[in-house]
Amino acid sequence: MVHSLQKIVGVSLVVLLAACSNDQTYKHQVSGDEDYLKAPALKELRAPAGMILPVQNGQYAVSNRAVSTGNVGLALDIRPPSQPLALMTGSRVQYSANTATLSLENSGKNQALWPQVIAVLEQKGYRIADRQDANQTLTTDWVNWQRSDENTAHSARYQITAQPQGYQNQLSVKVLELKAGDKSVSDAASMQRYSISMLNAITEGLDKTQSNLISQQAGKAGGSIVLQAAHDDTGLPVVIVREAYANVWERLPAVLESVGMKINDRNKQLGLITVTFKSSNSNWAALSVPNPDLKNGDYKIQVGDLDNRSSLQFSTDKGQVLKESDNNALVTILQSAFNHSSIAE
Repeated sequence: MVHSLQKIVGVSLVVLLAACSNDQTYKHQVSGDEDYLKAPALKELRAPAGMILPVQNGQYAVSNRAVSTGNVGLALDIRPPSQPLALMTGSRVQYSANTATLSLENSGKNQALWPQVIAVLEQKGYRIADRQDANQTLTTDWVNWQRSDENTAHSARYQITAQPQGYQNQLSVKVLELKAGDKSVSDAASMQRYSISMLNAITEGLDKTQSNLISQQAGKAGGSIVLQAAHDDTGLPVVIVREAYANVWERLPAVLESVGMKINDRNKQLGLITVTFKSSNSNWAALSVPNPDLKNGDYKIQVGDLDNRSSLQFSTDKGQVLKESDNNALVTILQSAFNHSSIAE
């Protein structure tokens, strides 16, 4: 009898834990003491007769008339607002009035933005309900979103537009309708979260498409990339690469690895690469270049976009730019590394 009772309790506990594990509400809630909600209201300061209070500064006054209409305690959703991602070179992103926007420079690589957007939507399986190519505007069917921080799956319909705006191409994503299950949702945080989710999904696809095109172009470019030593506007030494930023960025990992620079981190938006360098005679022999006598250690590489050219500025992990002799030596070995990577492709 005791064994049976223990078994029933154990099964009940497992069921209870399973039920709790499916509830994602805890991800929205403040964790801790809620006694602050019981704090008494502010009272007006009353000074005893004959006492003169200091001059008040309204900038620091705390009003006791303000009434909060928002959620508090466990009802408050503490999740940070979603942010649009500027994954693509030279892009800017913003969110306003239920619309998430990606702005791109109106250059040759972005002229085919609309067909690329259509292709990304098709690849991701987002169905299009209405499409007007003349106006570069479309309306999606219901798109389903499965998020690990929601108890109920959300679905949304979107209006997506790509329009030239002066010197830029602008891609806009607006939520037309949003539902949690069968229930309509219209709160500002959710509208922002799911409009940005769609924009980021499209941006990710566009960035991948352009990266693939750049890789193909890099393969056709052969050994035509030319490097030279130069100085930036402040007189500090840099390496100039006579090739577009996107192409250089895609080829740099293989090039740097071949000269003994292990990549620790890459940030395309900042154009920053951190590496750890370890000199190797076998590397210099393979590239047919002399040993540059560069100290082993951690370095930062700032990759600059100069339109049809790019710049590489090497500095120590402390931020000290390499001296000119080291920069000149890097020009020689990187030129050979770029040439060898082209042959390998």
